Amino acid sequence: MERDLIAQAKTWLAEDPDPETREELARLIDAGDTTELSARFGGTLQFGTAGLRGELGAGPLRMNRAVVIRAAAGLAAYLKKQGHTGGTVVIGYDARHKSADFALDTAAVMVGAGLKAALLPKPLPTPVLAFAIRHLGAVAGIEVTASHNPPRDNGYKVYLGDGSQIVPPADAEIAAEIASIESLADVPRPSAGWETLRETIVEAYLERTDAVLTNGSARDVRVVYTPMHGVGRTVLTAAFERAGFPAPTVVAEQAEPDPDFPTVAFPNPEEPGAMDLAFATAREAAPDIVIANDPDADRCAVAVPDPESVEGWRMLRGDEVGALLATHLVHKKAQGTFTTTIVSSSLLSHIAAAAPGADYEETLTGFKWLARVDGLRYAYEEALGYCVDPEGVRDKDGITAALLVAELAAELKESGRTLTDLLDDLAVEHGLHATDQLSVRVQDLSLISDAMRRLREQPPTVLAGLQVSSAEDLAKGSEALPATDGLRYHLAGDAAGEVSGARVIVRPSGTEPKIKCYLEVVVPVASAIALTDARARATEVLAAIKSDLSRAAGI
Repeated sequence: MERDLIAQAKTWLAEDPDPETREELARLIDAGDTTELSARFGGTLQFGTAGLRGELGAGPLRMNRAVVIRAAAGLAAYLKKQGHTGGTVVIGYDARHKSADFALDTAAVMVGAGLKAALLPKPLPTPVLAFAIRHLGAVAGIEVTASHNPPRDNGYKVYLGDGSQIVPPADAEIAAEIASIESLADVPRPSAGWETLRETIVEAYLERTDAVLTNGSARDVRVVYTPMHGVGRTVLTAAFERAGFPAPTVVAEQAEPDPDFPTVAFPNPEEPGAMDLAFATAREAAPDIVIANDPDADRCAVAVPDPESVEGWRMLRGDEVGALLATHLVHKKAQGTFTTTIVSSSLLSHIAAAAPGADYEETLTGFKWLARVDGLRYAYEEALGYCVDPEGVRDKDGITAALLVAELAAELKESGRTLTDLLDDLAVEHGLHATDQLSVRVQDLSLISDAMRRLREQPPTVLAGLQVSSAEDLAKGSEALPATDGLRYHLAGDAAGEVSGARVIVRPSGTEPKIKCYLEVVVPVASAIALTDARARATEVLAAIKSDLSRAAGI
């Protein structure tokens, strides 16, 4: 076994095109480090609807140039079988370690396969890539990014010609093409032949952002902004300037792209501590709102003043921002389908039901599903992703979402109100829809499958004193939803009428080693005066559900 492992590693070493990973692998072979070699050669990174994502390093279970070249060759073969020979593939990349190398390798493979390749001119937000696919009439697009993952990771996200991410069966068909590649020597990689796009593609994206805002609407809003060491700053500040908003105050320590993300444990606005520097800047600058993008700027986080908080600021949940943006679009008389995912708040369904010309639909988690809804006008997912201009970007877009949030905050400010005031109005009108998440990061992935098995074998009947009125195994699929690894529980309200109902969804994360439990409690609110008590009751019930569910799942 050990001899086979060493032989496998030597075979990989012989065709690895990257001097850095060759040196790294040679050291492991020379040291006879079979534990580490097993971790890298015990399988291959699996290509799925999210493309590829993993830790950087040598070997088939890591992200590296050899893995990317195979992935690019598999995608090229798939596209040609779909009749797209000679079509254009647009390639974008962020500022992570190796992103530019992976993008260049992809361009070379596409040209070598007889396709045209167009490379974005520099590290840019993922939404610019998603826009460019539709704008240029490309047959596919690739974004090299690991989004908000830790610094040691990178990834490879694939879009098809409609500008939306891949869904089954395309993922399996591409994976089969990747698996059929026997040697990198079989993959032609010319040293030239692709086009590097000019800055005009960024200008075209910025021109498209005009469609998001209403001519003559309010613009007086002060913003503190952090790109979280990512690539969002230049595009976002240009978009704000173009729209006529005051220049945001940028968090200086996080303003420049840095693949090591030195000021945060995880470059994700949702993670504890990630917004500390933004809040510190806000205490000095006294803005109306704080806005953050994740490193590839496809997500948008918003914080509002909160005198009761130690930081003086409160992060809005993705569901709260989702409801605010939906309400703003309804007020702008937007028509079409408003959609969100099964793990997001049900509040959007009530907002859409009360709006003339608005339909509502739910999908599985991820914009790969949301973007495919017929008649789409607005989509969001609770993980800070919002699509506010589906004709321009058929994916989540943290830049245009930030513009729309700023417009809403400015309009409210003009009438002496705030985002918090509008959230209160929604709670009184539709009931307080309080959401929370139980998210557990693991080192051993078997802990996730064990928890899912435990819940399937012994489903809870009561959570937080509320009866489980229905338990649904989403792996079985339905007419409304394709099969997915997840569990959904609906909980009845309490006898006192203090809780209208609750919902719990449990699923493994598709991009990180986490099990995620999405919780929602709905509490009726008779008037604004009752909001404080309603929030206290919702917080109490959510905490109890977390505790009971954690016990039931063994996490």
